Amino acid sequence: MLDFAIFAVTFVIILVGAVLYLYPSSRRASGIPGLNPTDEKDGNLQDIVNKGSLHEFLVSLHQEFGSVASFWFGGRPVVSLGSVKPLQQHINPNHTTDSFETMLKSLLSYQSGMGGGPNESVIRKKLYESAINNSLKNNFSVVLKVVEELVGKWSSFPEAQHIPLCAHLLGLALKTVTQLGLGERFRCDAEVISFRKNHDAIWSEIGKGYMDGSLEKSASRKAHYEAALSEMESMLLSVSKERKAQRKQTVFVDGLLQSSLTERQIMEDCMVFTLAGCVITANLCIWALHFLSTSEEVQDKLYKELEDVLGSDPVSLDKIPQLRYCQQVLNETVRTAKLTPVAARLQEVEGKVDQHVIPKETLVIYALGVVLQDPDTWSTPYRFDPDRFEEESARKSFCLLGFSGNQTCPELGFAYTVATVLLSTVVRRLKLHQLEGQVAEVRSELVSSPKEETWITVSSRS
Repeated sequence: MLDFAIFAVTFVIILVGAVLYLYPSSRRASGIPGLNPTDEKDGNLQDIVNKGSLHEFLVSLHQEFGSVASFWFGGRPVVSLGSVKPLQQHINPNHTTDSFETMLKSLLSYQSGMGGGPNESVIRKKLYESAINNSLKNNFSVVLKVVEELVGKWSSFPEAQHIPLCAHLLGLALKTVTQLGLGERFRCDAEVISFRKNHDAIWSEIGKGYMDGSLEKSASRKAHYEAALSEMESMLLSVSKERKAQRKQTVFVDGLLQSSLTERQIMEDCMVFTLAGCVITANLCIWALHFLSTSEEVQDKLYKELEDVLGSDPVSLDKIPQLRYCQQVLNETVRTAKLTPVAARLQEVEGKVDQHVIPKETLVIYALGVVLQDPDTWSTPYRFDPDRFEEESARKSFCLLGFSGNQTCPELGFAYTVATVLLSTVVRRLKLHQLEGQVAEVRSELVSSPKEETWITVSSRS
């Protein structure tokens, strides 16, 4: 199975981070059909900017040149794979790193741990995953409490009141990720607000400003970004020291502190988990409730499963695997929203896809947003239909792309758990209703989010 660690990134900064920063130069043309560079220095950068995002550029690229296509970033060739078949054929021997983690660290200019051997990388990856899983086991009651508080608030609203999903569910994600990641210090609203201020400043600049170098052109924006990053790093180092002195072993950072990682490595891993965990969790929950609000039939089918499996009891970790239809709803949410539209790998040794040879040190893009809505793989690809995952072929394709199974990114696994708790709580108590005339358009960034605030209304099931 291909090692898609998923959660790679949409904007061209990923190419900068992954190719220019991390990897040695490669200027050999691939010979694969595609675009010629429109600019000697920038390659096809302006074409990507004109399309609005790397995902939209890849959609156009594969429509014109087929499932295996090439383009240029600067003087470097890039190969993009836009259907399941070439993805199945593409073998990358680098099974030790998470592409999202590697690229996010490159954006943050983090280097520690990148030069370690395969064994070190495997150990660190397993430690990271174990720390997340143990934090969920030890603090599942915290997730239940935070979700219950939100659903209780919604239950008290008049039926006509509009509920802003983006605002409320980002708040839910911030509370769960900070408390399970960094400890009870973040039960304090002031700490969460301070965290959010810096989180938003860092993430917004990672998701914009690099396509045309605008961050570098604005001294004030760059200073604001660097100040936020510095404050966040100082806070994470402070939390790490506090937790180490307390000798607790309950949350994510505690698991890292039990290892031989350096202080700097622990801070970097906490940065990756809190930055990515908040955005992925928030947007999975936002899109899931949005799509549920568009289908009373799906809500009713999910409600029946929840009643059959859970009865009147709250969801528990051991019951989650039994909620198969809930899993289908979340899978279809990821697919329909194109939650993470692009992944990437470096071609570490010469490879071949169909009749095409991919030279060593070529960056290979997995155009996941294209594949997730490929009509040859998914029937009625733009329709939200959780029932499609009753078919083995759909589950196999989804697993191949790295969204389920052993290759699932740990941040997505965390997000699935929080989203399952949310759905199991809200659907048993409330009916969700879409606002008439509202269309939630997708903004394809590092993680796909609605372009504007998305609203619903709710009514009691009783």
